[in-house]
Amino acid sequence: MHFQGGSAASLNMNLYATKKTAAEGMLDIALFLANITHMKTVIEQGAGYRYYAAVLTLISFSLALQIVAGVLIIIIGRRDLNNSTLQRRLDYLNNVTTIIVFITTVLNCFISTFGMQRTGYFPWLMMRIH
Repeated sequence: MHFQGGSAASLNMNLYATKKTAAEGMLDIALFLANITHMKTVIEQGAGYRYYAAVLTLISFSLALQIVAGVLIIIIGRRDLNNSTLQRRLDYLNNVTTIIVFITTVLNCFISTFGMQRTGYFPWLMMRIH
């Protein structure tokens, strides 16, 4: 971003918001794919996995929140920030999206604390740990 003379007046808010929304969307997609992979691994381990039901529930809830956040990100990104009649609604939607992303982050911290059982993948790594 380039400011001439230190003036923020030349800042194109729509361009800034679009770039921010695109970056947020890409991070949301990355986390979504990581959760899908995690879910696949848990399902492959089966019901014998100690936290099977808890982890599947948390991942499912996280995926649902990510879908809602993704839809909100698309809605926000397609609107004109310079339209003063939309600014209040867009600010509200942005705040809701931020809260959903925060809850998703906390949820994924809980998912991570359950850890994973050894799967037999990367045996060379497991040999080094022991």
